[in-house]
Formats: sequence, structure tokens, C-alpha cells
Amino acid sequence: MHSRLLKTFLAVARHRNVTRAAEVVHLAQSSVSDQIQALEAELGTPLFTRSRSGLQLTAAGAALQPYAEEILTLTEEARGAVAMTVGQERGAVSIGALETIAAARLPAWLSRFGQAHPEIALRLSVAGTGDLLRKLEDGEVDVAFCFDNGEFDERFARRGISREPLILIAPAGEPPLPADEGLSMLATRRFVVTEMGCVYRHLFDAAFATAGLAAPKLAAEAGSIGAIARLVAAGTGLGLVPRLAVAETLARGEVIELCWPAPAQAANLAAELVMIWRRRRVQPPALKLLLASASTGLDALRPGGAHPRHAEPILS
Repeated sequence: MHSRLLKTFLAVARHRNVTRAAEVVHLAQSSVSDQIQALEAELGTPLFTRSRSGLQLTAAGAALQPYAEEILTLTEEARGAVAMTVGQERGAVSIGALETIAAARLPAWLSRFGQAHPEIALRLSVAGTGDLLRKLEDGEVDVAFCFDNGEFDERFARRGISREPLILIAPAGEPPLPADEGLSMLATRRFVVTEMGCVYRHLFDAAFATAGLAAPKLAAEAGSIGAIARLVAAGTGLGLVPRLAVAETLARGEVIELCWPAPAQAANLAAELVMIWRRRRVQPPALKLLLASASTGLDALRPGGAHPRHAEPILS
């Protein structure tokens, strides 16, 4: 069984759709169908059946899937082990990241890494957390940079890069929060948030739960941090977002930062930026170099509660 056929089989098995699988493995739909037929002919049995919900694995296909995954993993590890013996650094690394992280944290580091290792080709793709993890699983990306959402998959390794402060943002000119009303005042305000399932929404909900507050009223749901910043600037409501996601908006004065009413809790309001990659016995040399560089080239873990000088204080 050729590894190329197994890779195509796994793409179809995971996506239950030839069109989507073709996009993942960069082949025409007809080529994907031909490869599946070739594998079925080699094994002497159908691997998929059609249903209203898409392609479904037969019993034979379900039996093949874990072996196909292991064979491809061993193939990658074998290539990595051989490359290690000859000190080979060349290769390609596919990186996935949230849009905010890709724009605010990775460019300078990736530029330095590229200059230090010109033989390594870098590919950067932007997606949401769920899509990044699916791309990792499918082998579309080698490493993903995202915020920790509290979930753990033992197939992946992860390493913390930094703790990014979560901050309250308000329209320019918004008065400070009254100190005597504290957190109870905050619970009565309306907020602009991302949609359910987004890691930023998870961070928002977790912050209020940790503070012992009921979920506040929502003024609007938006599809991105950029949209949240624009809605907050227009006076739609407040926002609670990672500071790095709105650094430029703050610098332009379109929104301001308000102090969290409970200083003791503010120190714990942070989103952990992590990098995640698939576990292997032997990592490809190019990926191993990039992982090591990220551990030292990006900011080390740091407390997330510090406020910038322009944060608006609580009225006393």
C-alpha cells in the first residue's frame, strides 16, 4: 500500500467528502476517486459506502484507518530519523495560527528564523482554533499557535509561549468604573463578544465565571476581534479581549482600556498562548528547529495582570 494512497484514504475518511478531501491533499476530485478505487482494488473490498450524510467507512475501511495513520506516522518518523543522521536542515514547515497571533506575534520571529535557516520553507495559514486542530490532525499544518481553550488531546503536545492579558475595552471618553460598585456594576453592562465555540468567547465566559459573576448581557456577537473593537469604538458595548488583539486600536485612541474592578482578580485575567504539534517519536529536523526557536525566540511566559499606563483607573 503506497503512502500516497493511504494519505488520500485518510483525507476522505476524515471529511466524508471527496471534494473536501481533494482540497486537503491538493488533487483533482477525479484523482482522489481513482486513488480510492486503486486502494480498494488492492485490498479486494470496498472502503466506503454512500449515504445522505456523505461517504461512510465500511467495516473494512474502519479497520484500515488506524493502520493507515500509523503507517504514515512511521513514514514521517523514518524520514526524520534519516535526515537527522546527515544533519539535514532543509525541508518545509507548515504553520497555522489565529489571525491575531499571526499578525501581532509571529512576523518578526518568523523573519529571524527564515534568515537563520534559509533552506527551510515556511508556510503560514490563518484559521480559527477548531480548524487549526483539524488541520493538525489531518497533517495540513505541522504546528499551530492559538490560545489555550482548556481542552486536551493526548495526540498533541503543547507548550506555553506567553500569558496575554485580557483587558476591558470601552469607547473613547467612557468614564471609569465606580470603585464602590465594583464587579456588581460590571455585571450590569452590555458586552460585545465573539460567537459561541470561539476561543475568545471561552476566555470571556471563563473570566466572568472565575470572578463569580453571572454572564453579562450581550449587546452583539461578532465574528472577529477586529469587529468587536469597531463595535466597541462605536459605543455598542464593552469588550473583554486579549490586549495584543487590540493593541493598534488602543494606540490609535479608538478605544480605551478600563481597569478590572477587582485588582486581585485582574492579575489572573490572561489567555495562555500555546503552540501545539503532533506527537512523534522523531520530529522532522526542520520542525524540531522551529519548535526550539519558538521556545526561545517568542516571549517567555509572563504574568498577565499588568496594566498599561493609559488604563483608566477606578473612580474612588
